[in-house]
Amino acid sequence: MLVYILGVALFALGICVSVALHEAGHMVTAKAFGMKVRRYFVGFGPTVFSFRKGETEYGLKWIPLGGFCDIAGMTALDEVKPDEAPRAMWRFKTWKRTVVLGAGSATHFVLGFVVLYLMAVTMGLPNLENRAVVSEVSSCVRDATTVEQVNDPNCRPGDPAPALAAGVQPGDELVAVGGKEISGWSDVLTAVRNSSGPTEVKVLRDGELKTLTVDVPQLTRPSPEGGTEKAGAIGVAPASLLPYGPVEALGGSAQFTGEILVQTWQRLLEFPERIPAVVEAIFGGERDPNTPVSVVGASRIGGEAVEQGLWEVFLFLLASLNFFVGIFNLLPLLPLDGGHIAVTWYERVRDWLRKLRGKAAGGPVDYTKLNAVTAVIVVIGGAVVLLTVTADIVNPIRLFPQ
Repeated sequence: MLVYILGVALFALGICVSVALHEAGHMVTAKAFGMKVRRYFVGFGPTVFSFRKGETEYGLKWIPLGGFCDIAGMTALDEVKPDEAPRAMWRFKTWKRTVVLGAGSATHFVLGFVVLYLMAVTMGLPNLENRAVVSEVSSCVRDATTVEQVNDPNCRPGDPAPALAAGVQPGDELVAVGGKEISGWSDVLTAVRNSSGPTEVKVLRDGELKTLTVDVPQLTRPSPEGGTEKAGAIGVAPASLLPYGPVEALGGSAQFTGEILVQTWQRLLEFPERIPAVVEAIFGGERDPNTPVSVVGASRIGGEAVEQGLWEVFLFLLASLNFFVGIFNLLPLLPLDGGHIAVTWYERVRDWLRKLRGKAAGGPVDYTKLNAVTAVIVVIGGAVVLLTVTADIVNPIRLFPQ
């Protein structure tokens, strides 16, 4: 239980660091362009401590769930002091304001990439493409009538070890078995299952193609339809994580980042249709593992991962959460940063069209006219947060269902 609590606390700390860096992204870019940054605080509520350095006040508040960066004149309606007016954010060029507003999400993307890179060079990245990479070579294979017997590591005298005897090594990627090309681990299972006797196996090892001969025995194995059947087996296990060197990890992490961003966007599009399942879970229905989770739920899953020693799950979840927050924050809805970016570019395009018609630039957008829409979005967002937090407390998603 202590390890679980530690895992929850570490994941929550990771989220707090992410949020703090998000706001730091706004602050650093705003200062770089010469905008006036009044305050940078981590957390909400009463102030624990603060100090002033230059023109900016830095501080920490008691509730470590968020933070804020106070930039003078973020909109034309914000009150600014006379000395702040020349450096008010709304006076700067559109692209500079866009960079500052998008810097928070960019920070999440960079942080997610860094987490994935550290995973790649230490433990490897998840094998999402189901590549036929060997993680373990068994010391024997045997007849078995149950899955438990298949996975039993205890060897008996005379049990063959086909892959081990042929020289297959952990990290090898199987590219052909018995003359049939391999595109994924399912192809390996099919090819080996139908093989018997000396079989040519091609593997990619450290970038070099090697040809091995594996003597495949036909063994008694559990049948997918029930009962038993005769099938080939060589004693190899698939890799759930793919290792990378320090240099190749850059490309691998970048590619993996792209894949996660695409998947995250797809999950975001599916978000509304999964809310009813969250409500159902609150009232006793089985919790769908694909339903949205709150910070509470993500922290609980992180705690379970640490408790079971699955640090790769912990780090992958933390990276995925950063990508989700980064994309979500760019949605063109107020009060999200994406909403402010949309308004900024609306002003730019509107003034460009007015210029083409020989008219003067229009005034800044009146944000008060958007208050009703903003309030609706805030209420809906608050309701979703309340639902997911409640579900994560009364019926949480678990890595290992009890």
